[in-house]
Amino acid sequence: MSATEKTPAKLVFAAPRRAKPPRHLADLTSAERREAVAELGEKPFRADQLSRHYFARLADDPAEMTDLPAAVRERLANELLPELLTPVRELTCDGGKTLKTVWKAFDGVLFESVLMRYPDRATMCVSSQAGCGMNCPFCATGQAGLTRNLSTAEIVEQVAAGARAMARGKITGGPGRVSNIVFMGMGEPLANYKAVLGAVRRITDPAPAGLGISQRSVTVSTVGLVPAIEKLAAEDMSVRLALSLHAPDDELRDELVPINNRWKVSEVLDAAWAYAAKSGRRVSIEYALIKDINDQAWRADLLGKLLRGHLVHVNLIPLNPTPGSKWTASRPQDEKEFVHRLESHGVPVTVRDTRGREIDGACGQLAATTKD
Repeated sequence: MSATEKTPAKLVFAAPRRAKPPRHLADLTSAERREAVAELGEKPFRADQLSRHYFARLADDPAEMTDLPAAVRERLANELLPELLTPVRELTCDGGKTLKTVWKAFDGVLFESVLMRYPDRATMCVSSQAGCGMNCPFCATGQAGLTRNLSTAEIVEQVAAGARAMARGKITGGPGRVSNIVFMGMGEPLANYKAVLGAVRRITDPAPAGLGISQRSVTVSTVGLVPAIEKLAAEDMSVRLALSLHAPDDELRDELVPINNRWKVSEVLDAAWAYAAKSGRRVSIEYALIKDINDQAWRADLLGKLLRGHLVHVNLIPLNPTPGSKWTASRPQDEKEFVHRLESHGVPVTVRDTRGREIDGACGQLAATTKD
């Protein structure tokens, strides 16, 4: 199929109805935790103790919570700290500095997260859905379809698990902490808006109410759900918005990002600029470079004209290979020319480090498989 041929858009916004994950401490606000503990017949301050263990001390074994009486500890742990995720496969690369985990939820659903340690930071890439309904043809996750939305606690637990791995020295480089969160794993975050917003709150609330990671260190990605971008802007937060654009023209983007059939490039960018104005954060434009599809010099010029003068930064992503894909990464000379053209328009641009490619843990590769 050529880049100009059209296929019907297969967009799924609502996940199929399934049993809900068990209630977890991370699903609740601080006030809701105290209410939940009181409903169980315990003093409300016990909720603060539980929160301190989970969010501040990163405890994952109730036996460690020795400031709670044994009977109380067992009851509260059963009710508010149920086991949500089980690691069924772990893969490492980059000398042990990149860890991909395949998680199994209570209902057997699989999804993935990736922890990446750099010299100056440790970034956790989390999933917001099991699968994805956006149907982008170059993305392994999109081709799998949407299974269900993740709960707030299922998202937070990915981060907490990464934080434990860092704190316990599991990642090469010795003990450390997770400093950055990117919602760039499986799923379209803004299609699971309520749970994602709750997760951002838990991740960024000061300890012990939450994990205490700065909002400015959190990035929420989207393929361009305009009403949800506008809603996020109204939340008055300082998280970074990452827009997966992948094409500057509607004709090509209709194919590469089928949601473009509903909200065109101009509408999506207008929403992004409004978010930047409200948050004061520059928008990150994600652009996967695909050989002979979207990497032409004239498209770089068109993209530069659309972006210049705005609070923006472009992340060029060499396309990561996925099974059965006919597409591949751009030639080095075309990538270099694309960068040059954007810079000539005064648009800041970098080429993203493709961490995790060897373990299918890079952008567009997450498919939640337990097979080699």
